[in-house]
Amino acid sequence: MSNEPRRRGHGPSFEKPKNFKLAILNLAQSMRSYWYPIIISFVLAIIASILTILAPNKLSSLTDELTIGLVPKTEVIKDLTSKITSQINEQKISDILNVSDIIKKISDPKFLSNNFKEEEIKQITSIKQEEFLQQFSLLDNSIKEKFLEDSLYQNNTITIEDKLSLLKLIELSNNDISILSDNLLNILLPDFKYNNINITTKDQISFINNISNINNEEEIYKAIDNMPSNINNLIKSEINMDKVKDIVIKIALLYGFNAILSFILSLIVVQVTVKYSKKLRSLISKKINNLPLKYFDNTTIGDTLSRVTNDVDTISQSLHQSFSTMVSSITLFIGSIIMMFYTNFIMAITAILSSLFGFIFMFKVLSKSQKYFIQRQRELGNINGHIEEIFSGHNVVTLYNGEEEANKRFDELNELVYNSERKSHFLSGLMHPFMGFIGNFGYVAVCIVGAILTLNGNISFGVIVAFMLYIRLFTNPLNQIAQAMTSLQSAAASSERIFEFLNQEELEDESNKTKYLEVDKVLGEIVFDHVKFGYNPDKLIIKDFNAHIKPGQKIAIVGPTGAGKTTLVNLLMRFYEINEGRILIDGVSTKELTRENIHDLFIMVLQDTWVFNGTIRDNIRFNKENITDEQIMEACKVVGCAHFIKTLPNGLDSKLTDVSSISSGQKQLLTIARGMIENAPFLILDEATSNVDTRTEELVQKAMDKLTVGRTSFIIAHRLSTIKNADLILVMNEGNIIEQGNHEELMKQNGFYANLYNSQFEKMN
Repeated sequence: MSNEPRRRGHGPSFEKPKNFKLAILNLAQSMRSYWYPIIISFVLAIIASILTILAPNKLSSLTDELTIGLVPKTEVIKDLTSKITSQINEQKISDILNVSDIIKKISDPKFLSNNFKEEEIKQITSIKQEEFLQQFSLLDNSIKEKFLEDSLYQNNTITIEDKLSLLKLIELSNNDISILSDNLLNILLPDFKYNNINITTKDQISFINNISNINNEEEIYKAIDNMPSNINNLIKSEINMDKVKDIVIKIALLYGFNAILSFILSLIVVQVTVKYSKKLRSLISKKINNLPLKYFDNTTIGDTLSRVTNDVDTISQSLHQSFSTMVSSITLFIGSIIMMFYTNFIMAITAILSSLFGFIFMFKVLSKSQKYFIQRQRELGNINGHIEEIFSGHNVVTLYNGEEEANKRFDELNELVYNSERKSHFLSGLMHPFMGFIGNFGYVAVCIVGAILTLNGNISFGVIVAFMLYIRLFTNPLNQIAQAMTSLQSAAASSERIFEFLNQEELEDESNKTKYLEVDKVLGEIVFDHVKFGYNPDKLIIKDFNAHIKPGQKIAIVGPTGAGKTTLVNLLMRFYEINEGRILIDGVSTKELTRENIHDLFIMVLQDTWVFNGTIRDNIRFNKENITDEQIMEACKVVGCAHFIKTLPNGLDSKLTDVSSISSGQKQLLTIARGMIENAPFLILDEATSNVDTRTEELVQKAMDKLTVGRTSFIIAHRLSTIKNADLILVMNEGNIIEQGNHEELMKQNGFYANLYNSQFEKMN
């Protein structure tokens, strides 16, 4: 595992997992307790998508219904025209004209010779039988009158004038029945019922006259307005509100159920992602408490914090964004294709090809931008690192007049960031206009092809409306799927880091250990029996350590850096397990005691001060109950920090934060006071006075003397002046005790300790 902290940058950078498939499987396995709501959310997403897909089809029907209702009923016009004109048929005209008598007269030579000239007889006899009425109507009226005579038809008298007008109508070959007499019209156009509405002769005459005056589409509305009311009601435009209402209700139900399902889906997704994030944080928190100290020695704090915060948040956001999006988008994509082909395959092919053309072009452009995004993240990391470096060392930069060089380097890095951001933002900015172009291009293609098909009568106008919506349902899911895949990549990368952390080797289970040392009954004897230890088993740093610490002794551990002083204390506290040998507390091996029991036996004040956000009272009585303010102030008086606490506006209720205006030395005094209220038989002071001044050190030293009374104490110190009064000084070098004794005894030996002690004062002088 790398010890390098994650690079800082302008927002989170995209990180790919090492093994996407394995990471997703592990993530799914860890979410197995949420499978039921996940499955429900998937089902809801599919149902919601299906409802969305069905809606355009209903909108198409609504559009068609409204379109039909806004134009006159041309079918009724055609039907009425046919029904009316069909009444004036050749057989009826022949009966009215009494054609059989006319033919008889034409066949009678005597009648012809008595009434006509030779030229007229030739003209008359040339009339063909199959076109008799048409050719007869073309004769002069003087000739036709001699063949005609008044007659009865259905008890109605038909005059010669009526018959001549009827022949005139045949001659003109049009529907201008206005030339006919009322008597003849009543015979030719009797009343009839159409859709249970009585159509009189007068109505029929008005209808035929108005229809004959229509020369273009605009005049049809005027003609309809001039028609009789009963016919006007039959053919005028009328929206079927019952049918429209039925379709609107169905559309409302589709969108309403879709909204309800989407709302429920959103609630489920939020609950699952939030609960899963909570679960991960709990697992990480529990894991941290079960990890050996060596893990934190090999891993940066920033990296661990990043797993707890950034990686968990990344998983939460990614799952929230892609949890149901992937399923609904795939359903919409496939469903829209099916519905398009179901509605009209020509329009479907047009929509798909026009959209895919745009997507291919877009992906080709964006694929070239990937390198600029990578370069942008790299350059952002470089400039942020430079800024952090310069700002954190601003005093040094100013002291050595390095501002000009720092600014020059900043300008170079800033130029690189500018170039990479300009290119990456430009290319990524093409996404939105390209998506707009794809949608608009698809709309245009659908409208053109749809218009052609509509003119040819292959589809209705509503189909075009439906395909306008299908274009959106087809193109949007592709973009959503791409975004969901990116989110899943981020989630997989973060889950890899989290599961890598959760799979770290833990401290051994100590539930089987039964031995227990009560704090009040411990005498304080510690024995190191041939202890061997190394952070790496192949390289021991404590090779064979033996020591016998008597109850109540004040033990000082000194030696150069790397001699093993802090390591010795870590072994005593069982932060690390020894390789060989034993450490005995009152004759009981630490291996037989739980770590929790061992920690209860020790008061430990470290070199690094640690205070948390809270009041001074909470910081001093950390993890202790039933501690009164009097006990806290008494401990503070002993340490020497009571005075500065009283000077604070709220005393013990004063809040401590990262920006609190108290010095490092004052923080150290607070941590020492924290240790003083702990009632434990052992005391460890690891460079506890390193952050206090000389005067405070004397106060702390006196406090230490009081604190060590009745306790076995271990003091690690580099400043040897602080451990002169120790009962036993252990001088360590290369992991072994090379000298031991009190200060006077060691100085008389004039050995390693004496040289170490004298060298400090030589430097001071």
